[in-house]
Amino acid sequence: MSAQAIRNYDDAGVLPPTERSDTGYRRYTPLHAQALRSFVALRGGHGHQQATEIMRATNRGDTESAYRLIDAAHVALLAERGTRTEVATALGALSTTAPVPVNGRPLTVGELARRLGVHPATLRTWETERILRPERDRATGYREYGPDCVRDAEIARQLRRGGYPLRQVARFLESLHEAGGADALSAFLDSWQARLTSRSRALLAGAAQLDAYLTLLDQATR
Repeated sequence: MSAQAIRNYDDAGVLPPTERSDTGYRRYTPLHAQALRSFVALRGGHGHQQATEIMRATNRGDTESAYRLIDAAHVALLAERGTRTEVATALGALSTTAPVPVNGRPLTVGELARRLGVHPATLRTWETERILRPERDRATGYREYGPDCVRDAEIARQLRRGGYPLRQVARFLESLHEAGGADALSAFLDSWQARLTSRSRALLAGAAQLDAYLTLLDQATR
């Protein structure tokens, strides 16, 4: 880490207040070193901005706000874990059995929207992003969503609930089609689980370093 980076973190409030020498140089202590370790570790799980806010709150003595930020990250991660389980269940079923529309006929945009619980405009957006590729009725020009398209729409809905951007949903569906379903599905879910596990470890590492920093702060104020 460069000296300028440390100055920037100091100015941003990531580090506790520093004393200056008679010549104006900043004087750093083991407390500052632990604050920097805490920030770097927190950044791995919370991201740069959130880690900065946690350290700022801690350094101004507002540990309640720091704890709230940390708790919110864990709540969000828990919610994502639940979403992944839902997606795994839904995709596991959808990858082997394509949903059959009522009466075996293609669905209209309105019918599919009601089936998914989304607005028809959402389906048109998914079409623009190459997530859905409905056929057109030759006589009326209206969109028709057959069984394969309905299956893709079901998958897209679950992935969007998991917070995945449209482009990533489109890439996954394309891979799913190319791989025939099973391989792409397995790799996708494994990758998602690995990301969740990695973030959990990063949050734990950040919490450990922050706890060490809080201990030093307590000792410094005694």
